[in-house]
Amino acid sequence: MQSWRRKSLWLALSASWLLILLRVFPVLRLKEPARSQAGAPQGWPRWLDTELLQSFSQPAELLEDGLQPPQAPGGSSCTWGACFDASRCRGGGLKVFVYPAVGPISETPRKVLTSIEGSRYHTASAAEACLLVLVLSPDTPAGECHPVPPQWDGGKNHLVLSLHPAPCLRIFQLGQAMVAEASPTVDTFRPGFDVALPLLPEAHPLRGGALGQLRQHSPLPGVALIAVAEERGGWRTAGTNFSACPWDGRCEQDHGPKQTHPGTTLPNATFCLIPGRSPDALHFLQALQVLAALQEMPLTRVLALRQQAQFLWDAYFSSMEKVIHTTLEIIQDRISGASAHPSLLWNSPPGALLALSTFSTSPSDFPFYHLQQGSRPLGTFSALIWVGAPDQPPLKLIQVVAGAQHCAQILVLWSSKKPPPPRWPETAVPLTVLDGHGKASDRFLPYSAISTDAILSLDAHSSISTSEVDFAFMVWQSFPERMVGFLTWSHFWNEAQGGWGYTGERANEFSMVLTSAAFYHRYYHTLFTHSLPKALRTLADESPPCVDVLMNFLVAAVTKLPPIKVPYGPWHQEARPPPLAPGSPRLRAEPQPAAQDCINRLAAGFGHMPLVSSRLRLDPVLFKDPVSVLRKKYRSLEKP
Repeated sequence: MQSWRRKSLWLALSASWLLILLRVFPVLRLKEPARSQAGAPQGWPRWLDTELLQSFSQPAELLEDGLQPPQAPGGSSCTWGACFDASRCRGGGLKVFVYPAVGPISETPRKVLTSIEGSRYHTASAAEACLLVLVLSPDTPAGECHPVPPQWDGGKNHLVLSLHPAPCLRIFQLGQAMVAEASPTVDTFRPGFDVALPLLPEAHPLRGGALGQLRQHSPLPGVALIAVAEERGGWRTAGTNFSACPWDGRCEQDHGPKQTHPGTTLPNATFCLIPGRSPDALHFLQALQVLAALQEMPLTRVLALRQQAQFLWDAYFSSMEKVIHTTLEIIQDRISGASAHPSLLWNSPPGALLALSTFSTSPSDFPFYHLQQGSRPLGTFSALIWVGAPDQPPLKLIQVVAGAQHCAQILVLWSSKKPPPPRWPETAVPLTVLDGHGKASDRFLPYSAISTDAILSLDAHSSISTSEVDFAFMVWQSFPERMVGFLTWSHFWNEAQGGWGYTGERANEFSMVLTSAAFYHRYYHTLFTHSLPKALRTLADESPPCVDVLMNFLVAAVTKLPPIKVPYGPWHQEARPPPLAPGSPRLRAEPQPAAQDCINRLAAGFGHMPLVSSRLRLDPVLFKDPVSVLRKKYRSLEKP
């Protein structure tokens, strides 16, 4: 009985203390909102203890009702599923038609039209296109806007593109059309449907573009830590020793040139922030203690951010062509849905524009991501032997290559007018004869018969040994993104002629390997066929020696790395046939004079010179060392 009384007394005391605590120390608590119907927009919660909250927003900004979806000017609150008919792209993939310009246009719209017409998605027929692009010019007055095209259909499957503020965009009845404009406003941009573009200067290059202004990866001493953009175009800067911060207006002012037009340079600071148009954004950044966080950031992290920013600029923003192609690639990813580019392909070199989703969506299938994935390419290769018009069947070469340790198959690309022989030598690996079209670029088509990652490209007159093939393939397995070859060329700047040239003279420095005997990844066949402009492939067909230069240009532009040279016996030089007529395939050691001009035409087509010079040659262990031949793995590399 006494035990029960003691328990009752303790319960009463506990309840009293609990009531006292609730009265003395109020806690933050929510008022339970009234139940609403399913699907009704929910407003902001109502806080009872608002005096305990520090507000960083104006009361009018906290809407009680749910946020309304933004609407484009003259358009509707579209979503991707509601306003774009993706079924029109299922058959032949994304096909883009751009409406031709009406009347004179300025330089920027002309660059946009050229970029779209040079895209691999472009089609000249509006009937077969599933995306129709209308380019607006900023020079067209509001009263002279062109009428809607006849295929408008309320804007369905249309993209209205404007790289600069265009008056016609504000009065245009967009309907269900997507909008791709520079610096869109929050109240008109429709996420997941519209595309936000950077505000580019008029002088932005059409293709190529500068690699950026990063001269040193680590921050220089004395350079400002952070620069914050002001509403009127100036910058407030603060160093690492900041007693006054950029938010209070007492910091060092560095307005620099008046930023009244696009293209003004950023201040010399480690970090640059553009907080937005609202003045409360500065107070929000101050509350987050951004300065302290940036000051404590390790230099390794700063280096990683600098490198990533440099990559993003070079991959997607350095030229008008890259900006437009990135816009089309975003739309292609929306159409593909689950099979679109993974984030690794967008955010790792060489970028989504050079990792075609039509080839694969798995990073392990590309030659660039084996290091990140911890994987290796397949341990076999396919030999692709190109047989041209005057060549004889490469019977001896087939026997040599078939004896290689890792050869999986031999493909003979027969481009001669003569019929192929009825019988071929018996080999330990499968041998397949493919029909060519007599063009030099035939050897770089993505043939479905190629079953391996690695390709050994050969000419019918190539002279090579089994040991050279085995060692070169072992080297390629460690560098699957590069070209590994035997004979090399080097490019140089000819000051007298004011242009580029290249030579095959023996020297320590080189920048190209000949595709008449070279290893590379089969993905470059897909890039060569579907990514290069048709004009460059036509140039290679008209001047066959240019095909070597073009393939080296392509790989160097993708990887930003030089090729790799491996040993090649000097006795092979004596086995070269005499000079043949232009267009004849052979193991070329010296570029023909008639083809010297192609390097300048290719550099103009790429917008820059992508080739990278190197002095590296990889040799096997004990190569040319004065030791017993029995200790060497690749014995025939030093003697025939």
